[in-house]
Amino acid sequence: MWLNSEGKYVEFIKNNALLIGLVLGSGIMLLLPTFKKGAGGVSNLTTTEAITLINRSHAIVLDVRSDAEFASGHIVDAKHIPLDQLAERLNELKKYQDKPILVSCQSGMRTTKACDILRKAAFTQVYNLQGGLNAWLTAKLPVVKE
Repeated sequence: MWLNSEGKYVEFIKNNALLIGLVLGSGIMLLLPTFKKGAGGVSNLTTTEAITLINRSHAIVLDVRSDAEFASGHIVDAKHIPLDQLAERLNELKKYQDKPILVSCQSGMRTTKACDILRKAAFTQVYNLQGGLNAWLTAKLPVVKE
């Protein structure tokens, strides 16, 4: 019998728990790439993935923090355009329109807006540094201070 007195498929679930788990696990694995995408379809990269992107694809790093934050320490060779100036200064980035751009801030919050601005301006390879400079420092990666 498939149904118990409460109308539930208890026996079926008991007999097929492994199969049900496999189906659910497969579904989650298929959806993982979607979860890795941030706002506007921009990929969130870990520090390890960011280093790979910088080294292999010669990505530029765009730091959207304030002047004081940038001066206190930033990723080597990062281009600095504060978030509140980004829309007006997009012409400075035009030569990178079809090249990988890794966007960074302090904790990864401002980058969402910065990535949206870049994507709306037809930049094709925009990536978000997940956790921002805080994650970079936690990973004990080098920074430059002015």
